[in-house]
Amino acid sequence: MAIDHASELAELSSKLASIEAVLNPDGMRKEADDLRERSVDLRFWEDHENAQAVTRRLSYLDAELSRLDVLHSRLVDVAVMFELADSEHDEPMLQEALRELTAVKGQIDQLEIRTLLAGEYDSREALITINAQAGGADAADWAEGLQRIYLRWAERHGYPTEVYDTSYAEEAGIKSTTFAVRAPYAYGTLRGEHGTHRMVRISKYDNQGRRQTSFAGVDVIPVVQQADHIDIPDDELRVDVYRSSGPGGQGVNTTDSAVRITHLPTGIVVSCQNERSQIQNRASAMAVLQAKLLERKREEQAAKMNELRGDGGRSWGTQIRNYVLHPYQNIKDLRTGYETGNTAAVMDGEIDDFIEAEIRWMRKQGL
Repeated sequence: MAIDHASELAELSSKLASIEAVLNPDGMRKEADDLRERSVDLRFWEDHENAQAVTRRLSYLDAELSRLDVLHSRLVDVAVMFELADSEHDEPMLQEALRELTAVKGQIDQLEIRTLLAGEYDSREALITINAQAGGADAADWAEGLQRIYLRWAERHGYPTEVYDTSYAEEAGIKSTTFAVRAPYAYGTLRGEHGTHRMVRISKYDNQGRRQTSFAGVDVIPVVQQADHIDIPDDELRVDVYRSSGPGGQGVNTTDSAVRITHLPTGIVVSCQNERSQIQNRASAMAVLQAKLLERKREEQAAKMNELRGDGGRSWGTQIRNYVLHPYQNIKDLRTGYETGNTAAVMDGEIDDFIEAEIRWMRKQGL
């Protein structure tokens, strides 16, 4: 095996060992075994919400442990491939080994990102809200496009999602949507997506086919857990029930099961209409409200600390990314400088490179 390949493989093995020192696979295996033991208890499913959380956590741990095992095996396999290619002067096998080496390096680099997620709420699941901003029908269409990007991203990673509420625009697209990404570290992974996303393209809604700039806002907050406590007196809430509706005003439900909750002191409004009972929709809406109030509290505390430090409450959540589809194809993050011309892939949920760059950027910024 060529010297440079041997040294690169040794470096990757060392890097993987460093990652494991942080992730603690032995601890992950013990936790997985404990959760498996809990899941066979006859009373396990009496608390359905807790049972689902345990099942998701167990699935995540098993997937991560399998991922580590596979990476170790691939490092061994690629070393054997290089040795065979060198000893037999097999050029096709050498090229295959080089491709596999690049792929394994990419997987290890992605795994390294997890070790950078050490914030207080980074290990939480994520709650994402997208709102159409300036740009009329194009902004509503773009908001729906952004939702698809994140849902496809989650699908690619095998992360379950749950859409709580979607408000459809009259002409096309959506006014707003709120959904959860049910995976550990989803918040830490996605929180850099918080901000305004700017789209430039030929408008589908302009009969003269002119270029249109539109904007959509993305809000990412951590899902609340039982240990979180936000006291919300009943007299601070206004609860409205209404009939669920879908695109074009089509009826999705024949009863008033959808719930809208307004928190009067802050003006925060949350809704849930995911085709379940009114009681379940109210519980989901309250969970969203709890998450938003917890994030508001966290931001207020952070602002006070920034004021004490004298940095003026530095903000990083304004316009963060440009998506240009006309007159050229380019998507660029304004904070990290990362960009790509493969716009079709990004629009189909391939945003891991953007996410990795922003996590590294936030770490450097102390965010």
